[in-house]
Amino acid sequence: MSDEPLQVSIKILDKDYRIACAPDEEQGLRESARILDGKMREIRRTGRVIGTDRIAVMAALNIAHELFQLRKSRTVDGGEIDPRLALLQERVAQALAAEQALDASGERV
Repeated sequence: MSDEPLQVSIKILDKDYRIACAPDEEQGLRESARILDGKMREIRRTGRVIGTDRIAVMAALNIAHELFQLRKSRTVDGGEIDPRLALLQERVAQALAAEQALDASGERV
């Protein structure tokens, strides 16, 4: 498999774009374009924002706000990861380490 960038054609708000991306990022690029296209169409349907540039900025702000809210929901007071999530992550890591140790020794409990 080649590491050469792909030229991917996407369509956002009825306009075609060719974007270069790594082969393993093509699906994510297509999904991101689909999300952006949906947001822009939603904003255009309201009729309150006129012009493709303004619609794009509003869509970007909406997506950035959603990302901010998602990150905020995963932290406590905007700081560290929720302690419950950290505890669960630690337990999973310990279980995986124990499983790998058993596999390495060839023994099963």
